[in-house]
Amino acid sequence: MTDVVTTERHQRRFGALLVVLGLVGFVGSMALTLERIWTLIDPSHVPSCSFNVFMTCGPAMESWQGSLLGFPNPVIGVAAFPVVVTIGVLLALAPSLRLPRWFWWVFLAGNVLGLALVVFLIHTSLYELAALCPYCMVVWTAMVPLAWYTFVHVWRTGVLGRGSEKSGLVRYRHLGLGVVVLVLLTWILLVLGDDIARTLG
Repeated sequence: MTDVVTTERHQRRFGALLVVLGLVGFVGSMALTLERIWTLIDPSHVPSCSFNVFMTCGPAMESWQGSLLGFPNPVIGVAAFPVVVTIGVLLALAPSLRLPRWFWWVFLAGNVLGLALVVFLIHTSLYELAALCPYCMVVWTAMVPLAWYTFVHVWRTGVLGRGSEKSGLVRYRHLGLGVVVLVLLTWILLVLGDDIARTLG
């Protein structure tokens, strides 16, 4: 298989992945946005993502961390994830397309910022709110692999250096994501695991 065919195959797969993750992130962001609107209209409204004291969206939406830029954080996702989907469709349908280096730097920077926001909000949920927001976790589920696989893609294509299909980062990319997810899950369970278990029990 030639390098061109291999590159196009990977770009098509990456594009499809962007579409899936972008849609998941958009659904979670839109659900949160709608719940926030409904709670503003009707203060007595109980969000559909509120199940118990530890699994609830209310504290996250009401906290100052839930509106870092002066408006609800999920609005950022509602605006950003469709862009991810659009890029994914473009790459999947036109795998031979070569986007400029600056584009990938901007896209990677956006993903890094998104991931940083997710880590900040996880920290807030664990140490200040002591509650997990289910719809937020849907967004986290999209954002973490999105940032990881975007980094792997720009590494593979040489945006961050020479690029190589045989590099350890590329060959073990799925394992790398698994390690990241395991670290995040362990973090959550170490902080809130006992409380959640008592509630469920």
